[in-house]
Amino acid sequence: MKKAILDRFLRYVQIDTQSDEDSQTFPSTKKQFDLVYILEKELKDIGLAEVEVDTYGYVTATLLSNTNKKTPVIGFLAHMDTAPDMSGENVKPQVFENYNGKNIPINKDLDLCLSVKDFPELKNYIGQTIITASGKTLLGADDKAGIAEIMTAMEYLVKHPEIKHGTIKVAFTPDEEVGKGVDYFDVKKFGADYAYTVDGGPIGELEYENFNAASATIKIQGRNIHPGYAKGKMINALLAATEINFMLPVNERPELTENYEGFFHITKLNGTVENSELHYIIRDHDKVKFENKKIFIRDIVNLINTKYNQPIATLEIKDQYYNMREKIEPVYQIVEQAKQAMIEVGVKPEIKPVRGGTDGARLSYMGLPCPNIFTGGHNYHGKFEYVVLESMEKSVRVIIKIIELSTK
Repeated sequence: MKKAILDRFLRYVQIDTQSDEDSQTFPSTKKQFDLVYILEKELKDIGLAEVEVDTYGYVTATLLSNTNKKTPVIGFLAHMDTAPDMSGENVKPQVFENYNGKNIPINKDLDLCLSVKDFPELKNYIGQTIITASGKTLLGADDKAGIAEIMTAMEYLVKHPEIKHGTIKVAFTPDEEVGKGVDYFDVKKFGADYAYTVDGGPIGELEYENFNAASATIKIQGRNIHPGYAKGKMINALLAATEINFMLPVNERPELTENYEGFFHITKLNGTVENSELHYIIRDHDKVKFENKKIFIRDIVNLINTKYNQPIATLEIKDQYYNMREKIEPVYQIVEQAKQAMIEVGVKPEIKPVRGGTDGARLSYMGLPCPNIFTGGHNYHGKFEYVVLESMEKSVRVIIKIIELSTK
């Protein structure tokens, strides 16, 4: 099984599927279709039914039931795109077998390594196989590891008909990394009673709650006057922007928060004396705190306008997704099912909140309850990303066991 997972994963990550947050198309990049058609063919070759690709780039398929017992229809989803944060072009995966517990040299020319000091969790994987990129790109385990795991699980079930299962639905989606992954996903047509995204991190992760999320864009109109004659006339939009940023609570930044603590995160600041623009993401698991954060940033913008005695700053806030806990708790048995599956295959469940969002969050609000399970990856979205092959194998076994448990 490990060889099948590894071969698939190494093939997938070498296909550039990076999404584009500034694109107005869907999917946001045409190159995502390069993987779409490969997955379509592979699903057919494995022997799944109803394999379809639509104009939006969704790949769906069905593993037909092999039992007369009444069972729920379960879905498994993973996303094809990689994050805009770092290049996904010309990914060169490296396989380090029998990890010895020391620093892993990702790129000797760049003097770049996976340091045990910086990433002490590496010690958990001594003797196992670790896969990295070359230090010049991300790896793409988020979420091509999930795709490889779902695909391998489906192939295993086809080859082992003695394992009884109900109808299983599979979907691979584009544009998750830019928050648009299920914009056009047809939940009703997909036909699952509930589903799991295979898009988590280290082994054992099981998540059914995530951030409430919003984006905030602040535009500032300044007034540029020759600096030698600017007294009483100039309004420096860049300075106003920095004033706004420093009025946000310092202890509510991503680098200073963990667990259930929310944050304001500045993602972009650009401009001139005449015009400047700030981009933030706002996150909190608690809905009341989330709403209060939006009020807080709005109050800051109003305060700046009051200070300058004119409306120099405008604010646009857009909600992106909400905490799926509200939709999962009424059907919490699907979390318990995943937890039991992990225990039965020798994985210690680590139930924790997602400090981010998944397609599952939005799908849960679209009528498809959808917790998230681990892929085995670490350090997503950057050059230090890696995935552990043995964790990937465990993820496959968890998927299979979830399906087995659903027939009992």
